[in-house]
Amino acid sequence: MAGYKEPAFQDRVAAAAKARESALARLKAKPPIDPAVVAERIEKEREREAAVAQRAAERVAERNAAREAEKARKLAAIVPQLTEAEKKAARDAKYAARKARKSSN
Repeated sequence: MAGYKEPAFQDRVAAAAKARESALARLKAKPPIDPAVVAERIEKEREREAAVAQRAAERVAERNAAREAEKARKLAAIVPQLTEAEKKAARDAKYAARKARKSSN
C-alpha cells in the first residue's frame, strides 16, 4: 500500500481556483432578492426595534415611578411635618454651623 502523497503547490492552487469558481457559480445561480421583500424585512425590523425600545422605556419609567413613590413614602414616614418656625430655626442653625466651620479654617 502506497503512503500519503502531499499535494504539490500547483495542485493546491488549482483546487483553490476550482473551489472559487464553484462558489461563484453557486452565487450567480441564486435568484435575485425582490426589493419589495427587502423593504418589508427592513420595515419589520424597524417596527420590532421600536417596540423593544418602547417596552424598555416603559419598564424604566415604571421602575423610576415606583422608586420615587417608595422614597416619598419613606420620607413622609421618617420626617415629621415641621412648622415654618421650626424649619427657619433648623435653617439658621445649619447656616451658623457652616459659618463657624469657615471661620475656624
